[in-house]
Amino acid sequence: MERRRHVAVGADLAGVTKPFTDAIAEAEALVLSAEFAETDADLAEGLDYLAGGISSILQVARAGEKSHPYFVTSTGPYSKMGLDNPDTIYYHATVEADATYVVRGVRGTTSDLAFQVLRGNYTADDVPGGEVAFDDREIPIAADGTFEITFGPENPDAPAGTHFVLGEGATMLSVREVYSDWATEARGSISIERVDAVGVPPVEFTTARIAKRYAIAAKMLTSRVKTWFNFPKWFYLGEPVNTFTAPRTTPGGLATQYSSVGHFDLPAGTAMVVTVPKSDAPYQGFQLGSLWYISLDYVNHQTSLNSAQAQVDPDGMIRMVISADDPGVANWVETTGRRRGILQFRWQRTDAPITPEQGPTAVVVDAADVPAHLPFYDQNRIDAAGWAERIAVRQRAFARRMLG
Repeated sequence: MERRRHVAVGADLAGVTKPFTDAIAEAEALVLSAEFAETDADLAEGLDYLAGGISSILQVARAGEKSHPYFVTSTGPYSKMGLDNPDTIYYHATVEADATYVVRGVRGTTSDLAFQVLRGNYTADDVPGGEVAFDDREIPIAADGTFEITFGPENPDAPAGTHFVLGEGATMLSVREVYSDWATEARGSISIERVDAVGVPPVEFTTARIAKRYAIAAKMLTSRVKTWFNFPKWFYLGEPVNTFTAPRTTPGGLATQYSSVGHFDLPAGTAMVVTVPKSDAPYQGFQLGSLWYISLDYVNHQTSLNSAQAQVDPDGMIRMVISADDPGVANWVETTGRRRGILQFRWQRTDAPITPEQGPTAVVVDAADVPAHLPFYDQNRIDAAGWAERIAVRQRAFARRMLG
């Protein structure tokens, strides 16, 4: 009894988690009322998306220790958001603009490794600024793959490529490792430390700080759901259906990335044939997304293809068939039963702009007419056993990648 009284002295512990549980209920109501959720499968996906959001928001809130930051993977196959790229592993750490941070790592063999400093947060009205964005070609990397760079206030004495200014309002350092060949490319490693906190423990927790964390997590959760509801409206749904935009630099400031986007509406019995030149860019990827603005299941279904995974025709073109039903070709991109969704191409680590001629074209046809729109159809065909092997390769490579 004495101990119980002692604990209660520090703070009123009633309702510490209530802001977050209230936010879960609010987010659930938003999901259940989404006008684009037309089927039970759509709602089930939305509720699973919410579960991933709850998990990752709690992780982000607990990892938001500004004095002792570390990298977390808050976006991934089980905590999706922001049309997550199936070929990318995402990390981020919380930062403050007036502090200095050392980032150390080992460059893996992935196609791209990119860094971005974000100012502010994604909201239902805006995207965060991101003026500092670069890939690993901008930094010195030793023969053994190791590197060390710093982020913080201006430091004119730092050697070129070793120091990057966080800038006013900086809140987050984001890192992306981007794969082309899931089966052979290996992820690297990365760490971060705040210079003035090395060797010093963080301040002990108090119940008041924990209560504040739950309150912050509550705001983050509802904001996350509302924000990504709006992204398709901002960048996709205003375009003519079943078309692609010309390649353009990606909104949000990501370095050396171009994208071409659209949205599809494919009633039963129809298919979209997409044709795009195989690029010289180290990374060229395509994916489908749902109207929850998340990737479809890319592990157990072929809902994405990059230039290393796709079959390339003798004329240098990649031809993909987007449909619900199996067209019997290697470059089938599965809608997994969805009539509507998001289309996204990305080119990364580019040395020059991606021109409209290097972008995709699309035509919607009756499913039975697909062969007539594939000039190398006989070379594109695949049987059931071959398809199962393609999916098995994805599953095994994904498992290896996540443990790499």
